[in-house]
Amino acid sequence: MSANALTTQCCVAGGGPAGMMVGYLLARAGIDVIVLEKHADFLRDFRGDTIHPSTMELMQELGLLDAFLRLPHRKVERLVGEIGKVRVTMAEFTRLSSACKFVAFMPQWDFLDFMADRGRGYQSFRLMMKTEATDPIEQGGRIVGLWANAQAGAVEIRADLVIGADGRHSTIRERAGLKVEDLGAPMDVLWMRLSRRADDYAETFGHFEAGGIFIMVDRGDYWQCAYVIEKGSAGQVMKRDIDEFRHTILALSPWLGERVNELKSWDDVKLLTVALDRLPQWYRPGLLCIGDAAHAMSPIGGVGINLAIQDAVAAANILADPLSAGAVTLDHLAQVQRRREWPTRVTQAFQRTIQNRVIGPVLAGTKQPKVPLTVKLLDWFPPLRGIPARFIGIGVRPEHIRTKEAAGA
Repeated sequence: MSANALTTQCCVAGGGPAGMMVGYLLARAGIDVIVLEKHADFLRDFRGDTIHPSTMELMQELGLLDAFLRLPHRKVERLVGEIGKVRVTMAEFTRLSSACKFVAFMPQWDFLDFMADRGRGYQSFRLMMKTEATDPIEQGGRIVGLWANAQAGAVEIRADLVIGADGRHSTIRERAGLKVEDLGAPMDVLWMRLSRRADDYAETFGHFEAGGIFIMVDRGDYWQCAYVIEKGSAGQVMKRDIDEFRHTILALSPWLGERVNELKSWDDVKLLTVALDRLPQWYRPGLLCIGDAAHAMSPIGGVGINLAIQDAVAAANILADPLSAGAVTLDHLAQVQRRREWPTRVTQAFQRTIQNRVIGPVLAGTKQPKVPLTVKLLDWFPPLRGIPARFIGIGVRPEHIRTKEAAGA
């Protein structure tokens, strides 16, 4: 076999949360795995950084929680919103019965480096950085591997199973001919950083005002900020002078004062194009898509990473034994979709409801928004705050580690 041809039991396209977790779990179970990551490192800003209690529960089941929580992170125990001039607490994670009663805001690169380091502890785990999956290899209607571009040139990787975990713009999904159902999103997001002071609010919160939504996430010495705009309006917004944008931010959060001047130009503002979609079918013979490659999530609730990780756990639980036996069938792949499709649909339905009934009207509105009755109830009866906390923090049908660590792995 030539130097640029490899074989493995499972090849994972994409080293994001879904890809890294499924690669780690399968290697832990003794499966030979190659994970492909097109970048040289994981250092990309404004990626999803919310690690929810459901994910930390999995870390505890794997015996990794203590080491995991030694990574830099910020604990968020409640979500607070300002609707007009009214401040309300919308979720309290301290009311959960999970191992960790908070959301951890952790740079995604730290999470991915952590999983990569743990994966390298298994002989059957290979992480190939600067290697981009480009095309599936198909024989007789079955995907039997991938072509990838590496520094040394093209690489042919033959695999019993390919897992597409290469994100919402998945190359493997597209090249394999899997069609995407677009569910629609009324907004995009402009991300930026502003410095944080010791006497600032402690909570992560969102401010809702007529025509504008501004979200601020406490990252220690800075605020990670999101200005929500109507879908497709970024070009028009960013044609304006940056000073006009600074005044818009200041109108929503006057207490920021001169800190808005830290936005020197539009180079300090990054666009996140929001997508909400899913595949009607997540698989083909020899190929399974998970995470954003199977279902792009809205940023509402910050659930995207955690849904992707849940997919990875379900895939490993269902596929480890068939992979070990060299007998992965189409029904095994369908089992993964059946397991994870219902939680995905429920979560996306919730996100669509928030988009259509809250975000869309606020962005299009000219009058100060009123506090919805459901939100007032959360304020009047604090125990109710545990309901949205569970939906966001634990999710629908949480997964648990069913795979066993292979002897000598």
